[in-house]
Amino acid sequence: MDKNQIALDEKLMRRCIQLAKCGRNLARPNPMVGCVIVADGRIIGEGYHVRCGEGHAEVNAFAAVKPDDEHLFPQATLYVSLEPCSHHGKTPPCSDLIIRKGVRRVVVGCIDPFSEVQGRGIQRLRDASIDVTVGVLEAECRWLNRRFFTFHEKNRPYIILKWAQTADGFIDNGGKTLAISTPFTKMLVHKLRAEEDAILVGRVTDEREHPQLNVREWCGKSPVRFVLSRNEERGTKSEERGKIWVNSFEELFRECRERQLQSLIVEGGRETLQSFIDQNLWDEIRVERPHPLTPSPKGEGETFDKNENSTPAPQLPDNAVLFAQQIFGNNTISNYQK
Repeated sequence: MDKNQIALDEKLMRRCIQLAKCGRNLARPNPMVGCVIVADGRIIGEGYHVRCGEGHAEVNAFAAVKPDDEHLFPQATLYVSLEPCSHHGKTPPCSDLIIRKGVRRVVVGCIDPFSEVQGRGIQRLRDASIDVTVGVLEAECRWLNRRFFTFHEKNRPYIILKWAQTADGFIDNGGKTLAISTPFTKMLVHKLRAEEDAILVGRVTDEREHPQLNVREWCGKSPVRFVLSRNEERGTKSEERGKIWVNSFEELFRECRERQLQSLIVEGGRETLQSFIDQNLWDEIRVERPHPLTPSPKGEGETFDKNENSTPAPQLPDNAVLFAQQIFGNNTISNYQK
């Protein structure tokens, strides 16, 4: 394949990714998928998976093609960020639709890890003598649906560990909450909650602070709320004040699988966060810190008046790699991945 064709394929796959992001909240637990149909040197149709249970990206892209352009299908190339499905779910197989439309070439970003697909859609297209190219911007396409991929490949949710710490590395003052976040960064926390499926704190944090763990300062659905307790006297899973209490990682992940919860925020406290780190059960870590020269929440200079009971922040694992960092006023939010 020549360089010009490779560059064109990547350009149009980026458009697929851009479209796919429009379905971020409504498509789940299905993946975000975008599709572009090109013929005669122009885009004749494009679409994305809008809502779970409704038409997939390919269906919406074909629906967007004007009747006057349908004769171009035999010379068209269809770009899609995720392998077309090959099974009957809530909608018919997209691979069959592509075959019926007579498209000559299909470019796929990445293979679908869902057990009902896993390469079958691509094989069906090839069996119909359609030219299929796989793996264009594969890393970007997988990153777009990292929650979906983690859920199906690792049999657990995509885990985001989150905490705020002082400039000198503490998360509370003798068990008392510190006002580290600003009103703006608190709003971002609620945005994050609206984007993820579940949220968890440890028993001590729940009993000490009674956090609501819901979405109040952003628009969206509140995540399913979990409390992790190592107290064996509680017995098996229970539910209190709208929160699901679990006793182990195994029980937590089983609940997530049964409820199709593909992502989980872990908000604390330190012992709970560190237990996930120690077991290597994390995918992203999000840490908020004030600028080193910013007065502490108590207004007493660089550091607050800590005592021997102040809790140090969890220790970042050695394999944590910074991939994003944003400054909001006097606070910095750093994001790490493996």
